[in-house]
Amino acid sequence: MPPPHNATRASERTDADAALGLDRISHAFGGVRAVDDVSLAVRPGEIVCLVGPSGCGKSTLLRIAAGLEDLQHGTVRIAGRVVAGAGRALPPERRGTGLVFQDYALFPHLTVLDNVRFGLLGRSAESRRRALAVLEQVGMAGQADAFPHMLSGGQQQRVALARALAPAPRVLLLDEPFSGLDARLRHRVRDETLHVLKRSGAATLVVTHDPEEAMFLADRIALMHAGRLVQDGPPVALYCRPVSAFAARFFGEVNEIRGVVRGGAVATPAGPVPAPDLAEGAAAAVLIRPEALALVAEPPDGARVHGRVEASRLLGRASLIHLSIGHGTGSDGQGEAVHLHALVPGPFLPAEGSVVGIALDARQAFVFPAPEAI
Repeated sequence: MPPPHNATRASERTDADAALGLDRISHAFGGVRAVDDVSLAVRPGEIVCLVGPSGCGKSTLLRIAAGLEDLQHGTVRIAGRVVAGAGRALPPERRGTGLVFQDYALFPHLTVLDNVRFGLLGRSAESRRRALAVLEQVGMAGQADAFPHMLSGGQQQRVALARALAPAPRVLLLDEPFSGLDARLRHRVRDETLHVLKRSGAATLVVTHDPEEAMFLADRIALMHAGRLVQDGPPVALYCRPVSAFAARFFGEVNEIRGVVRGGAVATPAGPVPAPDLAEGAAAAVLIRPEALALVAEPPDGARVHGRVEASRLLGRASLIHLSIGHGTGSDGQGEAVHLHALVPGPFLPAEGSVVGIALDARQAFVFPAPEAI
């Protein structure tokens, strides 16, 4: 099936003017191809999040860009200059990149100030001024004389970011930079980091396994699966126009229903979903986001679809409703009951066993060939 309108295949993107250009990168470990013919460009001032499940090749790709992993096939360019490929392989310190690792990698025997000065040439007054300036930028100037063991995890992350920013690199590479923080601190630190990164003007590539984090940080998301980039575009494109069942599932829970294309649509217990790209009679998998199901607590007579409430749970900003459709609760009262989840903004907690009206927003439902959802 062709990708939905405006969805871009990552392998088709090239950008000769990019601050970071990865062209047809492939890499194998012991005969297993970890990165398979990947091309990706990051422009100056742009934040691109590289996402995917564990083992998909995203960290390997970042390490190749940084020069921490030897290039096997393809080309790496920084500011238009080949730094790896065609018989050339510059070491990491000569690539003009700033690195932030998952464990921050701060030197325990150096103060915060000296950690940040480490990547600057010499011990001049100018290097001290620059280090203090970037510490101020990340809100850590007051801890310049502290040692890493005296800092919280969030503070250590900000120092690691300051160290990466100090040489004013054209490209920043961040590998799971927030994974060591607890949930509450992670939200605050990544918000601060977003603003620092945008002010820096550097091209930034962030590796993360967290789809919510990618949606929060990224100007553009590149989604990897089994070593390949399967979709590349702004967050709204990946969430609202996924090119595959894998892409739809990765960015949030979905209700999955099997069906057959009849008259250009697939009938589901919640209502028909258009399937313009599938042939008549084709087996299909319909993936419906929980927020696509709008509920009415007291359905009017004659409502087309009813569902019976099995459970209601307040999740904070939204409510999750477990629904059963079928066995007398659906439009025809026939067939096996189907279990669906609906996500409704704010507190909405209909009683268990009550019947609610259901309206389907087909724009948040996606149809793919049935084998793709297995």
